[in-house]
This record gives sequence, C-alpha cells and structure tokens, in this order.
Amino acid sequence: MKKAASVSDYRELAKARLPHFLFEYLDGGSYDEVTLAANVDDLRAVKLRQRVLRDVSELDLTTELFGQTWSLPVGLGPVGLSGMYARRGEVQAAKAAHAAGVPFSLSSLSVCSVREIARELQAPFWMQLYVIRDRGFVTDLLDQAKEARCSALLLTVDLPVAGSRYRDSRSGLSGGSRLRRACQGLLRPSWAWDVGLRGRPHSLGNLEPVLGKNSGMEDYFGWIGANFDPRITWNDVAWVRENWDGPLIIKGILEPDDAREAAANGVDGIVVSNHGGRQLDGVSSSVRALPSVAEAVAGRMPVLVDGGVRSGLDVIRMLALGADFVLLGRAWAYALGSRGGEGVAHVLKLIEAEMRVAMALTGCTEVRKIGPEILDRR
Repeated sequence: MKKAASVSDYRELAKARLPHFLFEYLDGGSYDEVTLAANVDDLRAVKLRQRVLRDVSELDLTTELFGQTWSLPVGLGPVGLSGMYARRGEVQAAKAAHAAGVPFSLSSLSVCSVREIARELQAPFWMQLYVIRDRGFVTDLLDQAKEARCSALLLTVDLPVAGSRYRDSRSGLSGGSRLRRACQGLLRPSWAWDVGLRGRPHSLGNLEPVLGKNSGMEDYFGWIGANFDPRITWNDVAWVRENWDGPLIIKGILEPDDAREAAANGVDGIVVSNHGGRQLDGVSSSVRALPSVAEAVAGRMPVLVDGGVRSGLDVIRMLALGADFVLLGRAWAYALGSRGGEGVAHVLKLIEAEMRVAMALTGCTEVRKIGPEILDRR
C-alpha cells in the first residue's frame, strides 16, 4: 500500500479503497462546488512572513479551550456516516483523537451511537446536534449526551434545509438502488470485508429510536429531508441553552451580525463554517469570512473554524487570521477511510509536525502568540 505523507495522499488512498458512492459523499459539495474549491484555494493563497534568527528551539503547541488543555489547537470536527469509512469508524477516530490529546466531535448522523462511543472511549467527547422537527428526539439526544459526559455541544445551524449535492445523485447514494451500492461495495474487497461484513450493524446509531435497527441509506436521506426544521430561529438556540449546562458552540456562522447575535444569546463559542461547501454554493470560503467574524466577537468568546484545512500550515493560517481553534473534517475522514484509526492518528502527527515547521519559520514559539503580524500583506 502506498505510504501517505500528506492529507492529499490520504485522499487518493480513500478514493481507491472506498466504494464510489461513499467517497463521493465524503469528497463532494453542493451544486457546482464553487465554495468547496474556494475553501481550499483561498486558504492556500494566504501568505506568511518568514522571520529569521529567532530562538525557536522550544515550541509550545498546547491550547486552552473551554477549561481544558489540548495538545494542539486542533480537533476532529463532526463528519456524518464516518462509521461507514472504517469498521466502527467513529470509535476508531475518537480513540485516535483521545490518544493525541485533541477533542473528537461525534456527528448526530453517525453509525456509532453516543452510548457506543462513551462505552468504548471511557472519556469525554464533543457532541454535534441538529435542531429537528421532533423536539422529543432532540431532548432524548441531549439526555444521552449528558449521560455520556460529553464536554461540549456543537449546535449546527446552517442546515434548515439540505443543499443539493449532485454527486450523491450521480453516484447512487441518494435515489439509487441498494443493489447498485452493493455492487460498488463488492468492487472494493478490502472495504467490503472490513466494513461491509465485520463492521455491522450499519444502522444510524443515534437515529435508531425513530428509524429502527434496520435503517439504510434510503431511510437516512428520507429522514433528513423530512426532519430538518426550516422554522429554526434564535429561540431554539435559547431552548437548547436552557437544556444544556456545558459549553454550547454554534456551528455555521459566516456573518459578523450572526456572530454578535450568538454572543447575545449566551453561547460559549462559534464555528466559522460553510458546512464544508455542502450547503449554499457561492457563499464565502471560511477563511475569507473568518477575520470579520472574529473581530465582531473579539474577546467575548472563542472562535473556531473549519473548511479547507489540509495541513498544519493551514492551521497556522487560520490562527493568524483570528481563529482560536481549528476543526478538521475531510482531512481526518480521508485518513479514516484509507487506514482507519491508525490513519487518523498519523494525520494528527502530520498536522503537528507541519505546525512546528511553520511556527519555527515565522518566529512563533507559542500558539497563543500567533497573530496577524505573521501574515504577508504585500
């Protein structure tokens, strides 16, 4: 098997190992994928200032966030269906994150349930939540998160309706037959053995109360279309706040006014995010939205960001532009899809090594000192 030296290598390995419909779901965005591409391209275009003759023999990458010290200013953001990329994939990713000293965020649209992660990990993790029409289901999931000692709640608010994802239609994931997907799976024997056979059950763990244990892809997309709530408002954020005592983070902020509104509604942090380019195509890339959003709430709450991060160098760029913490998405999911938890652990090591080089060559010895002064504005 090809040795991976970067996230882009892991992407190619995942493409070769995963069934076509799963890779397209992971890799794709909405409509013409303009925002998806901009997330990566705009971030790579951010230029840094190289500084020399500084003592960079000691580097501190630790970060304080929500009362905890993390080894890196990096976490694993929520990725739906990641339990289909490797056998019990969310468990493997959570263990890799815990071993590396960074947070793991469980998607509410996961294969492994909250209770399974809690049982296997035996440590706190973050929980991602959508506010859907069935408030009883939301309340039950919040109760499970409390029972599992989840240490933060990521409330995703940029999905009142699902974006149009052409790749999913073309690949057969949405609207395609189970037979078509099964044939694609058989063309990937390594995945078919590891996940298709040994990775059962394939039900959507957190949705079992409403879908049952035999839920499949048809149920997944049908449930999403019927249950995401276009009526969601800031009143619903207040309702979640009343029912959640821990750190509450709003994910899906792109505008300064929305960031200020989040601060006014008593949340503890925000994530600058366009859902990985999977919702409204043509909106700003995360990195372009970040500076004005960070300025709008400067000093009032931590600002997290995701979108297009493919290296430790990208992490440094996001921090320099105003982020306090960076969430990985596709970067860890590609690694999970190609080499399971071992791949996720390796990606985190790559991110750390790349961060160390970037910090040394920009003259920064501590993460907390990374700021706009290391950006080349010329």
